[in-house]
Amino acid sequence: MPFIFKRLFLLVRNHIDQVSWQAVAIATLLHMVLIWLLLIFAGEAALRPVSTFVYYYIVTTSTVGYGDFSATTDLGRWIVAILQIPFGLALFGVLLGKTGQTVTYLIRRAMTGDKSFAHFHNHIIIFGWHQIRTKKMIDYILADQKRLDRRILLAVTESMEHPFLANAHVDFVRLTSFTDLSELERVAIKLADKIIIDGQDDDETFTTALRISKLVKDDCHISAHFNDESKVEMLLEHCYNVECSTAKSAEILVRSMQDPGSSRVQEELLSTLHGDTQFSLAIPADLAVMEFGKLFHHFKHDHDAILLGVAHNLSAQNMDLNPPLDYPVNSGDILHYIAVDRVLSSEVDWQGLAK
Repeated sequence: MPFIFKRLFLLVRNHIDQVSWQAVAIATLLHMVLIWLLLIFAGEAALRPVSTFVYYYIVTTSTVGYGDFSATTDLGRWIVAILQIPFGLALFGVLLGKTGQTVTYLIRRAMTGDKSFAHFHNHIIIFGWHQIRTKKMIDYILADQKRLDRRILLAVTESMEHPFLANAHVDFVRLTSFTDLSELERVAIKLADKIIIDGQDDDETFTTALRISKLVKDDCHISAHFNDESKVEMLLEHCYNVECSTAKSAEILVRSMQDPGSSRVQEELLSTLHGDTQFSLAIPADLAVMEFGKLFHHFKHDHDAILLGVAHNLSAQNMDLNPPLDYPVNSGDILHYIAVDRVLSSEVDWQGLAK
């Protein structure tokens, strides 16, 4: 007997799986209209208003049965007993089955990364997964209290499930390749605002950066991490919009030896979780030339921030650190500074500084 019930359950579930949402909706609508017409023909005047009938139909068919509306004529009761409740219950069961199936399907797609995010725009994409480092990166991004509210999309090629399912700010997608155009369209690569590339090795990072650098919009900034500095030189020869970072362990060790506490300074400047952090701010267009000294005093006095230097592009290849006070700063330049919180462009009196 249990075997028979199991086969019957599987048979019913298989039929429900094959029925489309459109078929269920049309069947339910036709059943409602048929029952409504028959009850009107039977003289059920109280059920004639459409809103009343819809309420009655749902309450009766779902077997909740409040009893405030019911068939009162003999023909009406026969219609309800023979046509409405049996067929309505079957449709209601199929509807619940399809709903559960759809919810399970959507949750499963979110967990396995099979969804498409082609509708995203101005989002952050992280290519690559590392057990500890990726979580730290997401924590650092979300710790910035004044950051723009961008979605974070983690893209991986590994066979894994969503590692941050409980985090409402992070979405997850599993790709077959970081260089396939159709796969990159799933992450809306052409509409992304910021991109981090942290591949399993330098070769994956290099090929991914080389592929997407020509696909992103002009103001999209790409950050890529390498272990081998020779890869950085090759990449920068072809990709002007990629900022590359490398492991500076030797430099940090020597600096800590010669100037004790240097490693802690590095940690404080890079982490948004505590203490002062290094930020950057682009100067708006159409402003007169300003002196670095005037900006330095304004940022310290009004925002408790210390200007470190001035860059002339997003990659900061030709940054001027600690320039003289009369150093000219132009519209479009990027200020790098230290502060407890990010200073927004709208918080700076640019017009007053440009006088």
